[in-house]
This record gives sequence, structure tokens and C-alpha cells, in this order.
Amino acid sequence: MNEAHLFASIIFPAKNEGENVKSTLDSLFSVKTNYPFEVIVVNDGSTDNCCEFLETYDKKERVKLIHTVGIGAANARNLGAEHSSGEYLIFCDAHLQFEDWWIDRLLEPLLSGKTDAVSPAIASTTAPEIVGYGQSLTPKLTIKWNQKQNGLFETAILPGGCIVIPRAVFDDIGGFEKGFKTWGHEDVELSIKLWLFGYRCHVHPDVKILHVFRKAHPYKVSYDDVYYNLLRMAFSHFKPERIQKCKKMTRIRKARQFESQLLQDGIMKQREIYFQKRKYDDDWYFKKFHIDF
Repeated sequence: MNEAHLFASIIFPAKNEGENVKSTLDSLFSVKTNYPFEVIVVNDGSTDNCCEFLETYDKKERVKLIHTVGIGAANARNLGAEHSSGEYLIFCDAHLQFEDWWIDRLLEPLLSGKTDAVSPAIASTTAPEIVGYGQSLTPKLTIKWNQKQNGLFETAILPGGCIVIPRAVFDDIGGFEKGFKTWGHEDVELSIKLWLFGYRCHVHPDVKILHVFRKAHPYKVSYDDVYYNLLRMAFSHFKPERIQKCKKMTRIRKARQFESQLLQDGIMKQREIYFQKRKYDDDWYFKKFHIDF
């Protein structure tokens, strides 16, 4: 492909973001890049009119707005991808600030074949000196940020705040988990799936974006949804012993309820397809990244 004609799609799921969508797009359109791109905003059932400004926005011709009724973080991203035309997909939270050439520098390791999916360093808008460089998992499968390493380096988890991935790779792994509910584990599942299917995930530590870290979600998140997503991820990718560990993380009654629902939802067929397709197993993944789980 001729790099001069490379076209990226930047996808922003948004729900009750207040002024963040506008400030994020203002930042995006103000920074420098050599690559043409389109913007897709997926307004996932917001009740605060956070996307209404787009009706009169001075760059509205460059923004495709899609309205949904609350399909959740994973499927909002998938829907944005379905409506995009870029050969490279950039999934971003709708509360970011960007720097010049961030698109170009994140695309470089993909174009040169050094990786298959990449994230930048991510810092807080209120404390930009505090920076995370990709993520890993604790023995309780909670997120922890990596320390900086020199140059492009592998990461167990690509932070959902900003992920760049070729469309061909995204399509090959089936995108974000389509069976997930409202919120929870979507970036973790995507990253694990990428690694197990034989793809590589890296952090570019010399590209930094700023992220609004909130103390609470601007919409209701059910713990039941988070635990359902955890068990769905486990049944999709993990050996029985790890599934049992995930069950213990939920209340036993809920674990049984979720398992029954997962079986009705056809999770074992998905598990079979994934196990046939993957290049590595979950033992390999957890050993590679020194995760004691």
C-alpha cells in the first residue's frame, strides 16, 4: 500500500461525556499529521447531549456521528469499526488530548512490521508527569500500569484509552468481544486474544497522549455486567483451572447464574472456535508476562 494514500479511522465511543467530546475533537483537529483520517463518534445512548455540538461544529463534515441506545463499550467500538473505511483503526476514549504527529508515530511500527497493535504512553490531564506505559495484570486480574522501557516494547494489555490496529488484524480476531455487556474487560480480552492468536502488542513509549481519569463513571455500570464479562472472557480463552479462579471472584450464586447464561449464549462453541484458531494457549500468555494466575 502506498503510504501517501494511507487512511486511518479514529473511533470514539461516547456516553455522557459532557464537554469532553468537543475538547477531544478540538485537540485532534489542531495537531499535525501527514495522514488523512476520518472520525467516527458513536454516541451510545447519552442523556447529557454531549454530542449535540456536532450539529454546528466547524469540522462536522469530517465527523460521522452514529447514535445507539446503550450497546456497551465493546460493541460501540465494533459498530464504529463497521462504519469506518480506514485500513488502520484507532480506538480512542472521548476524553483525550493529543500531541503533534501522534498518528504518524504510532502507525510507523505497524507499517514497518514491528508489531501488530500498538498503544501510546498515557498520562493524566491533571498530572501529565505521571505516565503509564501499557498494562499488565495482577494475580486478581486487575490492571496495573507498566514502567517505561526504552524503545518499542511488548505489553500484556493494550490500554483501551488508545489502541491502533490494522483492520485486517482486527477483523481476523473478530474485533472486541461481541457478547460483552455494558462495560468491563473489553481491552483485556482484546489484548489476550491478540496474543493467543499469534499477534504482537506493543507500547510506543515516546508517544504520549493525555487522558481524563475520572473517579466515577458518568453512567451506571453494574458489577453483574463486569463479572459476566470476566467469566465470558475466561470461558473463551482459559483452561478449566483458571475458569474456576474467575468463578471464585464472583459470588457463587452469581457465578452459577452467569455460567448458565453463558452456556445458553453459545460460549462453548466460541471456545471451540478460538481454541482451534489460536497459536498459543493461556499458560503461554501468563508465563510470558510473569502473571501469577
